[in-house]
Amino acid sequence: MFLELFINHIRHEKRYSQHTVTAYEHDLQQFFLYLNPEDAPPAFLQPADITHHQVRGWMVSLIDQQMSPRTVGRKIVTLRKYFKFLLSLGRVTQNPAARVVAPKVPKILPVVVDSDRLTNLLDNSKHHFTDDFKGLRDKLVIEMLFGTGIRLAELLNIKETDIDFYHKTVKVLGKRNKQRIVPLNAELISLIKQYGEKKKNQNFDNNSLTLVVTDKGADAYPKLIYLIVQKYLSYITIQDKRSPHILRHTFATTLLNNGADLNAIKELLGHASLAATQVYTHNSVERLKSIYKQAHPKA
Repeated sequence: MFLELFINHIRHEKRYSQHTVTAYEHDLQQFFLYLNPEDAPPAFLQPADITHHQVRGWMVSLIDQQMSPRTVGRKIVTLRKYFKFLLSLGRVTQNPAARVVAPKVPKILPVVVDSDRLTNLLDNSKHHFTDDFKGLRDKLVIEMLFGTGIRLAELLNIKETDIDFYHKTVKVLGKRNKQRIVPLNAELISLIKQYGEKKKNQNFDNNSLTLVVTDKGADAYPKLIYLIVQKYLSYITIQDKRSPHILRHTFATTLLNNGADLNAIKELLGHASLAATQVYTHNSVERLKSIYKQAHPKA
């Protein structure tokens, strides 16, 4: 009962994404299964009876299963929020997860691709992108992700009506259903218009208003975007990571390296706090170190 209340709370009141809601629900079900395994007699353990020792025991069991510190930490955060919700309802008197210290997560710098190579790929598109609907669609995907820094899910949700050609902007629906306006460069505006004409001339049966669609006119899906990004990034990099999110990282790092204000980047990315954006400053520091080593005689 409490689990259902909590899930409804984060879905409808907190407006968490469906992906996050599913992850939280899975984490909690996993914790409840740990407290009362399927082959054990029913324990009927009430939330108020759960102690921090049991939470810590679950954390240790997760570590023993070779789960990464990041994954374990996320699951502990799930418990903290669940019991915080129960505290607000008066169902518990303390948060047993609050006293548990999650394993330290090593800092991982965002992976990016070389922006000059990426720009060259797009500027010399005739060598890689065909001039038919599929080629324009693929180029639009790369240009949108690199030119706006939007997330994969945000790209999939963009409708044709979200594009404002006069003001050269796109309306983006981000996490927790928060809308933001992101500027579009002139080349991207031109590409969207070309793509729109090609799309219209395909005479698809469903006439979807979704901006990015499949070869048959259906709404695009995550796997398709992944395949498009992996295909074209393979022309300019041999690194293992070639996901749509890499283009978001590259967008932010490129802006920062060219003097953009960190707060402005935060707004463009749709981050809730500046802390999430500050991770890109590390890449800039590494770039400065590289320049210093190459240019200074004492380096």
